[in-house]
Amino acid sequence: MNEELKTIGAIFNGEISFAQWFEGQFEKILLVDVLVALLAAFVVGSVIAMVYKKTYRGVLYSPSFGLTLLMLTMITTPIVMGIRTSVTLSMGMVGALSIVRFRTAVKDPLDTAYMFWALTMGILLGANVYVVALVAMVIIGGTMLLISYKRLQSPNGYLLVLHHDEFAQMDIENELRRSVRYFRVRSKTVTRNGSETTVEVRLDRRVNIVSNMLEINGVHEATLVACQMEAGA
Repeated sequence: MNEELKTIGAIFNGEISFAQWFEGQFEKILLVDVLVALLAAFVVGSVIAMVYKKTYRGVLYSPSFGLTLLMLTMITTPIVMGIRTSVTLSMGMVGALSIVRFRTAVKDPLDTAYMFWALTMGILLGANVYVVALVAMVIIGGTMLLISYKRLQSPNGYLLVLHHDEFAQMDIENELRRSVRYFRVRSKTVTRNGSETTVEVRLDRRVNIVSNMLEINGVHEATLVACQMEAGA
């Protein structure tokens, strides 16, 4: 810290010019190295975001989370580059990051794994370990794509919530037998205004079950929600 204060004082006193000070900032790290590292971080972050999009199996994909993965990779890279050139800066950075609190709750544990993947890639690129970063990106990305492809062979689990009149119950069951591979009624509520039925369904192909249900006379609302449960549980 004392050296930085002396440097700032020397600039104000005219002992050194701003150009000389700016040139001195790149004695340990070349500007081209920073640009190359950020470009590599952009490419790697884009690959991570693409793998996340390809492997996502929820109902609503969030493009902002993919952008977050890209930014995490690019932000971590210059942080590590600065840390490895200055012990003082590294201690200050650790102290600053230790007070950061993330308020957003991550619903899917797999999203947390993608965030750690992006941070790891940023650390490797910032440390100038490009070969390790490349190998890790290819192996992890390939593994996630392979696992996603294998998971696509098994039916997806959803909860189908229906608001309907009681006389439509038989037509609903007939449509479920025709459209889905497996279904099981989880709950049913009957009121004077109609009925609400929650059904666990397993979809092994792209079936627009919501639209099919709304075409049944007596069905007023249909909602499909992704869930994680074993068939027959």
